[in-house]
Amino acid sequence: MFRLPLALAAVFALAACEVGETAVDMTAEQPAEAAPAVLPASLPADAPVLTVYKSPTCGCCKTWATYMEGEGFRVESRDVADLTAVKDSLGVPSDLASCHTGVVDGYVVEGHVPAEHVRRLLAERPEARGLAVPGMPIGSPGMEQGDLRQPYDVLVVGEGGEAAVYAHVEGNARP
Repeated sequence: MFRLPLALAAVFALAACEVGETAVDMTAEQPAEAAPAVLPASLPADAPVLTVYKSPTCGCCKTWATYMEGEGFRVESRDVADLTAVKDSLGVPSDLASCHTGVVDGYVVEGHVPAEHVRRLLAERPEARGLAVPGMPIGSPGMEQGDLRQPYDVLVVGEGGEAAVYAHVEGNARP
């Protein structure tokens, strides 16, 4: 069985997810595909609403949004042509960027952040811009590749764009 080195697998994953394209109009009507998801019967009516800005062609973004729905969030996907403009408008520092950006209850959720950390953020309500998982770590929600998991940090992003470790996620991958 052929295995890509971890670094190459990450590059191929990033290349498959188109991260920044052309201009964006976040006020424009979204295509039918971007309509709010139907709440599963098991979700309460007051489930947190998570708006996810993503490329229409990115599979891992769709997978993360589906994962977050399964974790109790009402997901509203917004396909945009220029994610960089979205990130800039929300104050996401470029060095913390990933392939999609979410907003939930006034907080930014950048990248493949596990649901447990988003729930903790909403419970604690720190004075912060939000959470970020920079890049696209293999094994993070939406980036699953079998049992392979890179270790990564979930960062809390301050109002000035500074970041600190909010949680560490263990991995099993060797460098």
